[in-house]
Amino acid sequence: MISMRRHLVAFFLLAFIGLTGCSSIPMTQAEQEETAAVNDPAESVNRVVFDVNDFLDRLLIRPLAEAYRAVLPEFIRNRIASVLKNMGEPVIMANNLLQAEFTRAGTTLGRFLTNTTIGVGGLFEVANEYGLERQTGDFGQTLHSWGLGSGPYIILPLFGPSNIRDAIGLGVDTLMSPWKYAVFYGDTMTKDTFTIADMTASALSRREANIEGIDALREGSLDFYAQMRSVYRQYRAKQLGVSLASQAPVFEDYDAENSTPVMR
Repeated sequence: MISMRRHLVAFFLLAFIGLTGCSSIPMTQAEQEETAAVNDPAESVNRVVFDVNDFLDRLLIRPLAEAYRAVLPEFIRNRIASVLKNMGEPVIMANNLLQAEFTRAGTTLGRFLTNTTIGVGGLFEVANEYGLERQTGDFGQTLHSWGLGSGPYIILPLFGPSNIRDAIGLGVDTLMSPWKYAVFYGDTMTKDTFTIADMTASALSRREANIEGIDALREGSLDFYAQMRSVYRQYRAKQLGVSLASQAPVFEDYDAENSTPVMR
């Protein structure tokens, strides 16, 4: 299952790059300047992929997220989200180390140990009470710290807004996920069950957290695609500690950290 997921990511990325090469280049000077500002040279292709993702969200993902909210009480949903975040801490710590951010890595390790033990396997967020705040760290961020440019903005099928660098980072972070190592000695069925459960729970938990935010963002935007691109770019710039040349206001009710497309 994990191997299939890696192949899907690679296929979609290669297919997108191929389509990018066939996309049209703006003919007017104004269009060229606008394209350069948003770093979206393949916008025509991106919009098609975005529309497909949005269609799948309306048809399937959002209704499932609503059902998830209706069936499980908030307390249980919060416990599931807490466990999922806790299992992401080893990936954050690994990237902190790769970025030579040793203090942040130590904080992340402390968070993981505290929430795993005192927090009963991550069911409860207790590390914050000890001053251990959650850090950021992914392989796209690591590549940025090593000096690699972002590359053009892209929309990945199912995964959503990204860029070439972060798409590569997504694949590496997936490989580093501790879930499959937690069942290293299990049989294939056990590993596949954990993988499917992780993907499903992550998608539903994060989508449920943004039902109202994404709805308001969609309804309040003259151009939903452009608004989502702006939100992603600004949130990512904040994570990386860089500034954007032009800043449009971010929609405040949208939780970028907890947002996710289908298979993140």
